Amino acid sequence: MSALTVYPENQPQSGAAYTDFNAIHRHLDQIGVQFERWTANCELAADADQDMVIAAYSDSIDRLKQQYGFQSVDVISLNPDHPDKAAFRQKFLSEHVHADFEVRFFIEGRGLFYLHVGGKVYAVLCEQGDLISVPANTTHWFDMGENPKFKCIRLFTTPEGWVADFTGNDISKSFPTLDQYVAGLA
Repeated sequence: MSALTVYPENQPQSGAAYTDFNAIHRHLDQIGVQFERWTANCELAADADQDMVIAAYSDSIDRLKQQYGFQSVDVISLNPDHPDKAAFRQKFLSEHVHADFEVRFFIEGRGLFYLHVGGKVYAVLCEQGDLISVPANTTHWFDMGENPKFKCIRLFTTPEGWVADFTGNDISKSFPTLDQYVAGLA
């Protein structure tokens, strides 16, 4: 289940939560964040390689490429048995910005984006079928959880891809982790 919680930036214990897709879309649209649901053009095998995954979502990918001028597309995945999962998780937990969009489409699994915009923090739980496009220079962080399990399509306007500029703000330490957030939804 996708979810959004909007918190005052200094009150991580009191946010307004939404699980209805239209409500999530509406709130994120107000801050310039694109949130969509995609479906594949064909059935995907569990062991589908990058080319098969990209082909299965080619209509949606092509639309975004035309809309924003994306030049590169790839597929990433991380599983709970990955030996560097803790290091990868730590890399994304600190608040940062990018000169490029951060676009993720969740083919499998889930992740929690936190967007720090206009005195508020928007926690966006993305799950299978969700696309989130965070505009360039939007302050945010990402939690993949202690035992990450996801496969995502990423799109970039530059061939270099994802480059972060960390803010030095430790606000992310005040908000629930992915695992705490999901447990709170239950």
